[in-house]
Amino acid sequence: MSSPSPLWRPSAERIASARITHYRQWLEQRHGLAFTDYEALWQWSVDDLEAFWETLWEYFTPITHSPYTRVLDRRVMPGARWFDGATLNYAEHALARARNPDATTQTAIVFRSETRPRTEISWAALEGCVGAFSRELRALGITAGDRVVSYMPNIPESVFALLATTSLGAIWSSCSPDMGAVSVLDRFRQISPRVLFAVDGYRYGGKAVDRREIVRELVAQLPSVEAVVFVPYLDPAASLDLGGLDRAVTVLRSDVLLATPAVPRFTPVAFDHPLWIVYSSGTTGMPKPIVHGHGGVVIENFKGVCLHLDVGPDDRFFWFSSTSWIMWNLLVSTLCMGCTVLQFDGNPGHPDLDTLWTLAAEERATFFGTSPAFLALCRKNGLRPRDRFDLSALRTLGSTGSPLTADGYEWVYENIASDLLLASISGGTDPGAAFVGSCPTLPVYAGEMQCRPLGSATYAFDDEGKPLMGAVGELVCTLPMPSMPLYFWGDTDGRRYAESYFETYPGLWRHGDWLELHARPESVTGVIYGRSDSTINRHGIRMGSSEIYRVVEAFPEVSDSLVIDLEYLGRESYMVLFVVLRDGSDVVPEPLRRTLLDAIRTGLSARHVPNDVVAIREVPRTISGKKLEVPVKKILLGQPPARAVNRDSMANPGSIDWFVAFGKQRAEADRPA
Repeated sequence: MSSPSPLWRPSAERIASARITHYRQWLEQRHGLAFTDYEALWQWSVDDLEAFWETLWEYFTPITHSPYTRVLDRRVMPGARWFDGATLNYAEHALARARNPDATTQTAIVFRSETRPRTEISWAALEGCVGAFSRELRALGITAGDRVVSYMPNIPESVFALLATTSLGAIWSSCSPDMGAVSVLDRFRQISPRVLFAVDGYRYGGKAVDRREIVRELVAQLPSVEAVVFVPYLDPAASLDLGGLDRAVTVLRSDVLLATPAVPRFTPVAFDHPLWIVYSSGTTGMPKPIVHGHGGVVIENFKGVCLHLDVGPDDRFFWFSSTSWIMWNLLVSTLCMGCTVLQFDGNPGHPDLDTLWTLAAEERATFFGTSPAFLALCRKNGLRPRDRFDLSALRTLGSTGSPLTADGYEWVYENIASDLLLASISGGTDPGAAFVGSCPTLPVYAGEMQCRPLGSATYAFDDEGKPLMGAVGELVCTLPMPSMPLYFWGDTDGRRYAESYFETYPGLWRHGDWLELHARPESVTGVIYGRSDSTINRHGIRMGSSEIYRVVEAFPEVSDSLVIDLEYLGRESYMVLFVVLRDGSDVVPEPLRRTLLDAIRTGLSARHVPNDVVAIREVPRTISGKKLEVPVKKILLGQPPARAVNRDSMANPGSIDWFVAFGKQRAEADRPA
C-alpha cells in the first residue's frame, strides 16, 4: 500500500539548520557513525542504547560536578540505573545563560495575564529572584530531599519557586489553583511538604477568583507545612490570615523576599536524585505521585527539546498550560536551552479566541504549543489566524493532550501557516518523555505523529505481545529511558509502580494508549487512538475515576456510580457519569444533577466535570466486586459485548444489556442525518 502525500516537507534550509542534523554530522565526524535516514538513526539508538545516550551526554555536555562511571547498569524496567556517579543540578542548567555577558539585556521570561501588566524578566533578574527564594528556603531549614509545593498558576513566581527549590536539592510539586481542596489534598498529603507557595487568587475570563480560603484549608489539613510563601497576585495589598490553626505556621510575603535579589547556590545531587513529583491518576486509588530525577529530566530535555522540537537560544517558546500539567514543566525546562519563555495566565478564550494568537504575533513566538481542543475550538468558530495576525516568526506549532485528527492537521496548514512544523507529540507525565513525536527534518502526514523519538523503543503490541504495523495495538516501550520514574512516593515495595505499567507485559512498559504505527518512506509514524484503559484524559490531564467516585458516592441519594470517558479516535473527550439512585429512579432529578456537578467542580476541578449524568439500575461488577469500567467503555465505543466482557466472570451479567442498548442509542444519535 502506497504512502499518502505529506502535508508538509521541511525546506533544505530548515533541514540544514536543524540541531538533529548537526548531531548527525557530529556523530559521523566524531564516531564514524553515518545513517541513511532517520529510521536508521532511530534503530541504532535503540539497538545500541548505551552508546546512544553516551553520545548525547558527550554532545550536549551537561554541567556536572563529578563524572559518571557507567551509562546503564542493566536494561531492566523498572529499576534501571543511569549514569552512576554523575552529580549535577537541574536548576543550574536552567540558569546557565544568566552567567553570560548578555544576562542583563537578554530576556528570559515574558509574562502576560488577565491579572497583571505585561512583564519582561532578564536572565540576570531571573537569577536574582531564584536566589532570593532559595535564600529564604535555606533560612527555613529546607535541605535536599525536603518537599516544597505550590498552589500557584503559570506566573513568574512559580518559575522562581521551582528553580529555588530544586537548586537546593529539595523536591518540587505543584497544583494549579483552579483545583479544589479535595484534589490538592489527595496529592500533597501523600508527600508531606514542609513549605507551601500559594497565591491569594487569580483572574479567569474577567472574573476574580479568591483562593485564600482554600489555602487556609490546605494548611490546616497538611500538618507537615511549617511555612507559607504568600504571593499577593490577584490583589497586591492582600494578606493571608492563618489564625485558628492548631500550630504556628510562618507566613512570608513573596514581594518582600524578592525585593532583595541574591545569587543562588546549587547543590550537586546524584543523577537519580528526586527533582519533582508529578501526578497521573490510574484506574483506582489516589493519584500516582510520580518521582522524576534531576539527571533524567536534564538529558531527556536536551534530546526532546533540542533535537526533536528543534528549540534553541534564539527561540521564543510558548505552550499554553496550567501548573498541574507536565507541559508546564517542559515550558520551564526550555530555559535550559537558553530560549525565552513566554508565559500566559488566564482564559485563552477571553475576551475572545484571538487572545493567544495576539500573544503569538506581538511576542514574535517561534514556537506555539497548544492542545487539539483549542485548535478544534478555533476551527469551529471559523478562525483563520494567518489572515489576521503576523505569524511570520512562527516556525513550529506544538500539539498534545489528546489525539489531533487528520482534519485538524489540514486545518493548521490551511489556516495558520503552510510552512510550519506541526509537532504533535504523545507521552507525557508518566515517562517524562514522548513515545511518539516530532522531528524537524521529516515530513508531516495528516493525522500522524512523525516518528518514534530517538532512544524510545516504542511499539504497538497485540494481546499476545507481538508487534503490529498498520494495526491498532497497545502502546508499549520495550527499553528503559533515563527520564522514566524513579519510583512513586511512598510506594516502598515498588508494587504500585510495577502494577501501573508492567503487569500486562512483564518487564515492558504498557502505557495505556491505543497506538497504530505506519511505515512511511522516511520513518515509522504513529497515531494515538485514545486510552486503552479506564483512566480519564481530559484536556491533557489524566485523572482516576476513583477521585470522582469519592465525591459522588458521599451523597446519600447515590448508592453507586460508574464514570466512563469516551475520548477515542481523535474525538473530543465525552465523559458520562452513571449513577445508581438510592430510591431506584431511572431519571436523575435536575437539582441533584446540578448538585453533583457542582460538588465535582468545587472539590476536584472543572476538568473533572462530566458531560452528562445518567441514572442506571446497577453498576456492572466482577464476581470479586470490581467495577467493570474498561469493558463498559469498549461496549460504548462499539465493540461486540462478547469480545468486551466475559459474562461468566460477572456478579451481575444482565447489567451489561443496558449499556449495549445505551451504546446503540448514542451511535444512532451521532450518525449524520
